[in-house]
Amino acid sequence: MKAINFSIIFICALLITGCSSKPTGIDAYKGQSAKQIFTGGQQALKKKNYNKAIEHFEALDALYPFGAYSEPGLLNLVYSYYQNGDYDAAAAVAGRYVHLYPRSANADYAYYMKGMSNFEKNVTWLNKIYVKDPAKRDLASFKQAFVDFNNLVTNFPNSKYASDARSRMIYIRDLLARHELQVAQFYMDHEAYVAAANRAGYIVKHFQGAPQVIDALKIMVKSYTELGDTKEANDAYRILKLNYPDVKL
Repeated sequence: MKAINFSIIFICALLITGCSSKPTGIDAYKGQSAKQIFTGGQQALKKKNYNKAIEHFEALDALYPFGAYSEPGLLNLVYSYYQNGDYDAAAAVAGRYVHLYPRSANADYAYYMKGMSNFEKNVTWLNKIYVKDPAKRDLASFKQAFVDFNNLVTNFPNSKYASDARSRMIYIRDLLARHELQVAQFYMDHEAYVAAANRAGYIVKHFQGAPQVIDALKIMVKSYTELGDTKEANDAYRILKLNYPDVKL
């Protein structure tokens, strides 16, 4: 009986040893060439197996960081992360690509994907959370996306991605202006007139062209009136009537 038990233990030990000796992670790709790893990643992308594609392109980046497949590998890694919903990683790798290859013919794509990653990250966040007090909402990723898209249209105005980037910048501008207006109105409703006037003034200064500028000027007029600051109230009213003569308070 003891001999049988010993044999079973010995066999199990061999099985465990065999399993543990199987390479995992980057080690699984150490015997492959850069071309083999890259090709494997592309095949995974075609099958929409983004987890597997990420494994390949991460291994390629780690094992062959300066090879012929390094640059396209990074772009594929950005795309794989993005499709897999890992927007932080996608934005980070896109930023690294731009730093490493600022004059590349694909730099515009990297800028665009960095913007898209930050854009989608905030869209996902907004869909998952509702905050009663608008002042507590964090739209930092949208602001970063605006910067990314602006970098694209500034550096590559004729890029095939520029038109979509401009449209998204307008969307972000209006969304941020609407958010700031909600905050200004929140302060106004709670009779925090200084805060309301300051927030409304921020909209007028930084979001020119946004529809929310009209309501921001109205809040400025009303806030400064409540504060007894006749000069500031009159200045805001004059700007309102000069740019929007048909608007009434």
